[in-house]
Amino acid sequence: MAHLNIEIKARTQKSHKQYQTLLDLGAKDLGVDHQTDTYFKVPKGRLKLRQGNIENSLIFYERQNSEGPKASDVHLSRLPADTDLRPVLLAALGEKITVRKSRRILFIDHVKFHLDQVEGLGDFIEIEVIDKDKSMATKELQRQCNHYMQVLEIDAKDLVAESYSDLLALGGPAAK
Repeated sequence: MAHLNIEIKARTQKSHKQYQTLLDLGAKDLGVDHQTDTYFKVPKGRLKLRQGNIENSLIFYERQNSEGPKASDVHLSRLPADTDLRPVLLAALGEKITVRKSRRILFIDHVKFHLDQVEGLGDFIEIEVIDKDKSMATKELQRQCNHYMQVLEIDAKDLVAESYSDLLALGGPAAK
């Protein structure tokens, strides 16, 4: 499945308040997923195998490292929880880095929210405005992302341009 995301990632020290705000807005809480994302060496973009107790997927995506709402072209294949794909991908491509996190997943319509605790990095919030069939105008997706940034009191100074894999490769929490 290919789709377009407009997304942000930000450091947070108020995830409990943001969680309550999302619940007050009627968000559907899918629970906490304990995820291991293995990133593989690929010539372009990012390829990761996500293994968790809620989400299990092989994901390829391309996006610019820039702060603020940014477009991400995503190709995602859902996998069974007991997939044995990791050893095959490691043998074929090699490991770039592995990211471990605890992720609370919430949805409001087609907008996905993550409240993440990332090993070696700390606490983050992500907003993904998802256009599964690429039928929405990019400006509308960006407007929705900006709206939720305001509602969740996400300050521009807390926005993070890089992926968790990049931050860990750069040396952890101080890398920004």
